[in-house]
Formats: sequence, C-alpha cells, structure tokens
Amino acid sequence: MAGPQRTMDRRPVGAGDQRREALLRALDELLHETPLDAIAIADISARAGVTRSAFYFYFENKAACVAALCADVYVGGLAAAGHLADEGVPPARRIERMVDDLIASVRERHYLFRAVLEARRTSSGIREMWTGYLESFVAPVAQHIDGERAAGRAPAGPDSQTLARLLLELSDRMLEHLGPEDNPADRLRAQALAVVWLRSIYGVA
Repeated sequence: MAGPQRTMDRRPVGAGDQRREALLRALDELLHETPLDAIAIADISARAGVTRSAFYFYFENKAACVAALCADVYVGGLAAAGHLADEGVPPARRIERMVDDLIASVRERHYLFRAVLEARRTSSGIREMWTGYLESFVAPVAQHIDGERAAGRAPAGPDSQTLARLLLELSDRMLEHLGPEDNPADRLRAQALAVVWLRSIYGVA
C-alpha cells in the first residue's frame, strides 16, 4: 500500500489548477501596485500569462476573483471567532483573543482588505460578497449567545441574531479604520470593541 500512496502524493498539479493559481497570484501582485477599480480583467490575464477567455473559465467576474483571493482573510476571521467557544478561559479573555486575532488576520493582508473596502463602494458584486461573509458569522455568534444564556453565564437580552449582526457590523466598521501597523489609536479601538462585545453579551465590564 505504501507504493501507491507515494504515487498519489507525487501527482502533478493540473494545468487548470496552475492557471487558476496564476490568475490569483497576478491579481495579488497587481493590488500591490494599483487600486482594484483600476485593474481590468485584461490586466490580470496578461500578468498571469493566460487569455481573457481563460479568466472567464475560472471566474465569473473580477469580484469572484477577489472573493477567492479573500479566502485567507475569511478563514482568519473564522479562526478568530472560534475563540468564543473556548470555555477554558474567562469570557473577557475569549473576546480579547477574538478581537486580537481578527485584527492580525486583516493586517496580514492589509493591502487586499483596503482594496476590497474601496471597491465595495462602487461594485455591487463585491458588496454582496462582503455582506455574505459577514452574514455567515451571524448564526454561529447567535448560537454562542444562546448557549451562554442557557448555561446561565449570560443574562437574557435582545434577540441573539439581531445582537450578533449588530456586533459584527460594529467590528466591520472598526476594521475599516485599521492601519497597516500597530498604533495607539487602533489599540484603543480594539479595547473598546472588546468591551462592547463583553457588555452586550455578558452584561459586565
């Protein structure tokens, strides 16, 4: 059995996979140089060394390509939200870790985050993508709130889904003001955000 497994491990990456990765890499490189709204699909295709028609084989439009490139930021957000479920630490520390990791995940690809912020003002596709990202966090956060209330660790309060959505929207606004490097203003915003989450869910400072 060892022989076939090694053969599978050495299976070459398909040409289609390579072209898709080349397109994502090209957009990533271009975003270091040019605002997203100034980048054309032809620019991405040319940088990737593929035809324009090849771009449309993998992505419906530029927003879809951006969405794929944003996957790492989204996964980072999921990992940050996972701290809420860590019952081994006090609620305040859970929320602090969530906020800290969320900031770190955005700062890691700050140029991409800024590009998306600029583009969603004018692109309905990118606005829908970002709204979908935020909305995907609502149910898990609401479930956490309901669980904490049921366990007696959090007091009764407003509808959990409504509260979760408001807290996530507030977090999104905080991230909009985030600078590429750590600074006192961002630290104050992060501390304030953590306190708002803690008081809104647990009713404590």
